[in-house]
Amino acid sequence: MTVHKPHLVVVGSVAIDWIITPRAERPESVGGSATFFAMAASYLSQVRLVGVVGRDFPDYAVADLKAAGVDVSGLEVVQDGLTFRWKGQYHENMNDRTTLETHLNVFEKFQPRLPAEFRGSEYLFLANIQPRLQSDVFAQMQRPRLVGLDTMNLWISIANDDLKAVLKNVDVLTLNDEEARQLSGEHNIVKAARAVRALGPRNLVIKRGEYGALLFDADGEVFSAPALPLEEVVDPTGAGDSFAGGFMGYLARPGVEPSGASLRTAMIYGSVMASFCVEGFSYDRLKGLDAATIQKRFETFASLTNFARASLT
Repeated sequence: MTVHKPHLVVVGSVAIDWIITPRAERPESVGGSATFFAMAASYLSQVRLVGVVGRDFPDYAVADLKAAGVDVSGLEVVQDGLTFRWKGQYHENMNDRTTLETHLNVFEKFQPRLPAEFRGSEYLFLANIQPRLQSDVFAQMQRPRLVGLDTMNLWISIANDDLKAVLKNVDVLTLNDEEARQLSGEHNIVKAARAVRALGPRNLVIKRGEYGALLFDADGEVFSAPALPLEEVVDPTGAGDSFAGGFMGYLARPGVEPSGASLRTAMIYGSVMASFCVEGFSYDRLKGLDAATIQKRFETFASLTNFARASLT
């Protein structure tokens, strides 16, 4: 008996980054939200990527995505254009960074067009692009079972109405704590989560960097996923997108229901993939993983919060 394997579509940026950290530098580091998401999710589900690059995008990166099992037939190559490029410098604590240069290039006029075979996919993740484009992509889909979305403070500031419109169609929203406060107007994170979920998303994941992530689910339950204590973080770029890839990738597995315990398990797989991501530049540490290595780290995460129940009576 053949088991149907659902497909997970991700739409977002594919980029070339220039990363500067306190201890190292890489001028040509392949990045982009869709790239990190796809590489992380590829170990858990069947991924279809939609994005745009220019003639300067390296062939090896496309080959790496294909080797990971990612369907790149939705990756548009503009031969007379250049790939989206970002240059950033991380500060000593590796949590804060300064954007030094941004060149949108072909990404500036990106109009996502899903291949016909992508439109019936059961799962969709709308990575960090303009909310208007996210709505357009959603309209191209037939009837996705689960829709996830990521956003950022820029869109909350300059495209608030468009963002709120697309949030009505979202099952899972991922954003960081600063963005949750900005979107809700609430400083307290619990109040902020309640206000954001009232905009439409049934489930909310608040990413907190080195402090892990919080899940506020459709049943009103709260779950805290830890971050793995690491001796050295090489490059935090893409950690949030890798988290989303692990999270959505698990939920897109055959037989997994996107609720209750499965959402909590997805949070841990998201944390697992993010922890691998930050151990190297670009997707270096995400490439070539195997199921045993991923599962071993999953167990390590599980042990972080495993404790014996006790009673004072």
